[in-house]
Amino acid sequence: MIALYVSVPIASFRKGFAREYWETEILPPPSTCYGFLLSLVGETIRTVHQGARVAPALIQRGNRKFPPEKSAVLRTLWRIKTRQSAMGAGSNARPDFQELLTGTEIVIWLDSTSESRDLPMTLESRVVQALQAPESINRFGGLSLGESTHLVDEVSILNPDLFDSSTIHAYLLNDQGRLSLPVWVDHVGAAGTRFVSGNLTPVSPDHTPALDKMPMIQPLGAIELTTNV
Repeated sequence: MIALYVSVPIASFRKGFAREYWETEILPPPSTCYGFLLSLVGETIRTVHQGARVAPALIQRGNRKFPPEKSAVLRTLWRIKTRQSAMGAGSNARPDFQELLTGTEIVIWLDSTSESRDLPMTLESRVVQALQAPESINRFGGLSLGESTHLVDEVSILNPDLFDSSTIHAYLLNDQGRLSLPVWVDHVGAAGTRFVSGNLTPVSPDHTPALDKMPMIQPLGAIELTTNV
């Protein structure tokens, strides 16, 4: 298991059922973090490392406001209203409000013990390689968390000593959790999107979550592998 520190100056993690007003979650869902990690290592096939466990967490520094500040902007959003019109043209574009988060700092715990494919390198080992030897990675485009325009400012292996006065609020599984987030998103409709329930649990910076409490990246209908914890 590894823990990453990630900072994003401007971000938005749209709630799954938000339509006219694009509300944001206060932290990136496991599925968003998984996509970010695939982009980091240059992987374009998202099923390759299914079974990985990804637990996002928010960092609370000292007396800084928590959760992060939200603001709203008016922007042009694309939708499919008229198939005869091009994307973003005519009635397929309209102004709507979107919530943004400012100064987001997160921790992402990643564990590849339960990855369902026998591959030369797990996602965990590929992420470590990407950070230690970035010249060995073949990738393209900017590195973002969520929307492509929300670029990451910093990503590194977490150094707990730098956050000894901070609290880490980890998203951990709980059958009666109050926060439902996706671990797999169906980008063609929504029928195949899979959600899990959990809570934000305060932990110390050097805390390692239990594997059975970390969300597993699996599409609907996939067989969930068991892990000795």
